[in-house]
Formats: sequence, structure tokens, C-alpha cells
Amino acid sequence: MGKFVEGGGAVTGDEITAEEILAELKGFFATATAGNTPGPDEDYFALGLVNSLLALELVAHVERRFGIEVGVEDLDLDNFRTMNRVAGFVRRKRSAGIP
Repeated sequence: MGKFVEGGGAVTGDEITAEEILAELKGFFATATAGNTPGPDEDYFALGLVNSLLALELVAHVERRFGIEVGVEDLDLDNFRTMNRVAGFVRRKRSAGIP
């Protein structure tokens, strides 16, 4: 199980659960969308909750909080369309040992 570092640092530990990732993402969206937090499988792009600027903020947040690097090849909308898809992407990147 991963541990979040106080002050917004990256998650430490090898294992991080999808539930931990979702909790972190819900917090991000609660702040970024003034409480209009989408459900874990809701497409926040289709709902109009995320514009291009917020999409960049989401990518930066994911990199910072989960200690991964999102490369150009990772910038597929399908990796970021829903919170569950982001959670799966983060777990794949971390399990592959790819920063």
C-alpha cells in the first residue's frame, strides 16, 4: 500500500491501490471543478468539466503525486478520460518501473 507524502509530494512505496489513486483524483477534481466531482467512470471531457488547461493540470498532478513521467506517447485521451482510466494508467506505469 502506498503512502502519500505530506505537502503534496509523490506517493511512496511500491504498491498503490486503485482506491488510493481514486481518492487522490477525487480530491483534485473537487478542488479543480468547485465540487463538481465526476464519478469514477464518468467521462469528464464529455461532461464539459475539463478543458485543455485543466487537462494539462491533471497530467502535471498525476506526474507529481504518483512519481511517474507522462511521455508524449502516453498523452492518449483514453488514458485520462475517466478517473478509473487514470488509475489504471498510473498502476501500469508504476508496475512497469517506468518513471
